[in-house]
Amino acid sequence: MNAVEFEHVSKSYAVYESPAGRLMELATMGAAHRHRDFHALTDLTFSVGRGEVFCVIGENGSGKSTTLQLIAGIFPPTSGEVRVNGRVSALLELGSGFNPEFTGRDNVYMNGAILGFSKQELDRRFDSIQDFAEIGDFIHQPVRTYSSGMTVRLAFSVAIHVDPEILIVDEALAVGDAWFRQRCMRKINEMRDRGVTIVFVSHSVGDVRAIGDRALWLDHGHAMAIGDTGDVVAHYLASVSAESASAPGPASEIPVVPVVAVVTAIPNIDHRSGDGGAEILGIAVLDEFGDHLHLMIPQSRLLVRISFRANRDLLRPDIGVTLRNHLGLEFAATSAVREGHNPGAVSAGETVTVDFHFEIPELYPGAFSFSPWVGNNGAVCDAIDNAITIQMARGDRQVYGYVQVPCRIEVSPHHTSETEPGVV
Repeated sequence: MNAVEFEHVSKSYAVYESPAGRLMELATMGAAHRHRDFHALTDLTFSVGRGEVFCVIGENGSGKSTTLQLIAGIFPPTSGEVRVNGRVSALLELGSGFNPEFTGRDNVYMNGAILGFSKQELDRRFDSIQDFAEIGDFIHQPVRTYSSGMTVRLAFSVAIHVDPEILIVDEALAVGDAWFRQRCMRKINEMRDRGVTIVFVSHSVGDVRAIGDRALWLDHGHAMAIGDTGDVVAHYLASVSAESASAPGPASEIPVVPVVAVVTAIPNIDHRSGDGGAEILGIAVLDEFGDHLHLMIPQSRLLVRISFRANRDLLRPDIGVTLRNHLGLEFAATSAVREGHNPGAVSAGETVTVDFHFEIPELYPGAFSFSPWVGNNGAVCDAIDNAITIQMARGDRQVYGYVQVPCRIEVSPHHTSETEPGVV
């Protein structure tokens, strides 16, 4: 028996031009037609097997969230049948299911009770929920006082601690900070290994490729492709690229990511050093489409963008980045000068942004940190240890050691043990 089954499912919503139109239709019991139908989903058929990670991709307005809401039982379908077999835990819109006037603790118990847990069972789980959320004493404050990041922390922690058989995750994870998103992705991988069915919606094709067994591509409520994640994502990206190419604008053979003038965020600073001749303003790790990267995929491309400001004239500046593994081992390093690019002199007060384009080899799955630095004439002006950390996804094969080195095998023909003529 499948965990989720959609059979010729359609969902439409009544859209009114004004509140008066809605009131008129209600007053006449529908005799006065004052709405138009918006078709969010049309004749959608698919199934999700038990223990499968099923991803839903598509542009905004394609019907992704509506699909998840039907699985969660929030809305019934307009036509067709939706069958869900198993306990569902859903992380949909930010803070959905939370009463903003209740404290975080009260909301934990309320959500657990809705899912059928007794107070005693929730008492046993509460410390674990609180520890994972890491919101401190705010657990005793009304949810309306929470930041968006705190809300999603608590919502995700509740969702994974109620023993779901089916976990539904929408774009809510995009709100959390980078560190918490990494923890969430690790937890999703752990739940997948335990056999939990996961239905996952994300605009990050890197995340989808990393965890998805199969994927569904939706476009304006219609299923465009269903099947192997890699194949579906490839078709989706090809379609997006074709649309972009047909749009008016300058022709370009290679997609160009717009350069951001200044990156101003430094997610983490373990240690900072240097003579102060320049200051690193920010660092970002992006995928090949310019989106912030949360998971590195083997054989993919990424972009490390670093901005710095010169506090004095720099005659021979250089800027670089060091990659470290979870043990702090300096795994790889490079700089603009090493790659044959001379940034040129920078005057005091000027700001420079440098992009490093990398192709990711197949590394063992773990956490890798990026440490940027800027120097002048051989002296370090500013260096930040472990400014940003990204998780490496599992590849197709087991990696022994640190990196899977590309290798080509050749097997020579078999020979008999007899000595060939003329050979001593």
